[in-house]
Amino acid sequence: MKYTTLGRTGLKVSVFGLGGGGHSRLGKSQDKTEAESVAIVRQALDADVNFIDTAEGYGTEEIVGKAIAGVKRDAVVLSTKKSTDEITPNAVRTSLDASLKRLGTDYIDVYHLHGVAPDDYERLLNDIVPTFEQLRQQGKIRFIGITERFGSDTKHTMLQRALQDNVWDVMMVGFNFLNQSARERVFAATIQQNIGVLVMFAVRRALSDPQRLRDTLSQLIGSGLVDPADLDADEPLKFLQTDSPNLTDAAYRFCIDEPGTHVILSGTGSPDHLRENLEAFTRPPLSPATNQRLKHIFQRVDTISGQ
Repeated sequence: MKYTTLGRTGLKVSVFGLGGGGHSRLGKSQDKTEAESVAIVRQALDADVNFIDTAEGYGTEEIVGKAIAGVKRDAVVLSTKKSTDEITPNAVRTSLDASLKRLGTDYIDVYHLHGVAPDDYERLLNDIVPTFEQLRQQGKIRFIGITERFGSDTKHTMLQRALQDNVWDVMMVGFNFLNQSARERVFAATIQQNIGVLVMFAVRRALSDPQRLRDTLSQLIGSGLVDPADLDADEPLKFLQTDSPNLTDAAYRFCIDEPGTHVILSGTGSPDHLRENLEAFTRPPLSPATNQRLKHIFQRVDTISGQ
């Protein structure tokens, strides 16, 4: 397993981060039993993954808590989140205590304001962040994070505003080879400020469903954001086969190699799928030619998330 330092937090983290949300929610969305979901987390831990991301809204904190029971606490880095819907200082305190109980721990490594909309940022900064700071002083959280609503905020409007404040130790950023706009709009500043970056949306429907990919590429070509001359008409991304066994593998490796990224989140409810995803993180970077071609093809895209 590859490890890195999560920006100014100083935390040593696995580049592969197990995500407790997304489409599968550790198998909960696929009606897996709790034991099967717990086994997924333990499989990741056995593969030396030490970064686990969850949230109160995912319904997977308790699964993570049961999976890490008995594991040395400083051997795992826990990331969880508080939704910003109807949020108040008291709601944050109550929510955090409930998260701590479900996770079976007395502190959270990275606690995020979750899914912050651009027009709600100022209120949250002024009304809620002071409570996060108080909780940090009490030792209940170690570092403060923020996550964007990439599904609707594909241009990273909120994070560009957040980068003006010296508050955030970690940011969760939407990034994949279809929409690389975070490179200039977010990563340039996070690198300068040494902010830890968690990548979400590395693989979503457009990069796991062939028909969805064709529809997405057609949409981008139709809007003039992708030049059809840069793609093979029958198999648009066939050139990736020279570097990678499949599209998902290429998508993860593209994100791993991006300067400024630290943890690439991957969620699943399947042991086989987890094993395949883990293998992508053991492979070398995509070739410079392939990497550059992906950058060229999608250089103007900032309107989609890849979902």
